Amino acid sequence: MKISFRGDYALKAILDLSLHYNKGLVRIQEIADRQDIPIKYLEQILLALKGAGYLNSQRGAKGGYYLAKEPKKIKLGEIIRLMEGPISPITCVSKSCYKRCNEETKCVFRPLWNKIRSLTEGVVDQVSFADMCRDYETKNKKKLDMYYI
Repeated sequence: MKISFRGDYALKAILDLSLHYNKGLVRIQEIADRQDIPIKYLEQILLALKGAGYLNSQRGAKGGYYLAKEPKKIKLGEIIRLMEGPISPITCVSKSCYKRCNEETKCVFRPLWNKIRSLTEGVVDQVSFADMCRDYETKNKKKLDMYYI
């Protein structure tokens, strides 16, 4: 599995919106500035996330985006699959886009690819954006607690 800029930016946008969950609308420019995402690219990503039911929006001068689901109900794996496609390292072990290989029954790599897919799914399908918010707040609290002489 390789995460492209599109996938990375989508994860960052959902994280940003999760950090601002239940705090009102978030303007696209604010997300772009905080997450260092080109605004034109972010617009496309937010439209895809909205189309998939992860976001809602309100138009107008005071408009913006907000999560359609609670952060604890959105798993990283969902967003990765939406933006990047299947998580499996090769199609012969994919659950969603399986393609049979002529060497499948005697391939010594297939069990390894299967294990990599299962372990990766085990991680990204267990971690929610609520978990990521807690991690974010913990890491940023440490930065605020530091002082210099």
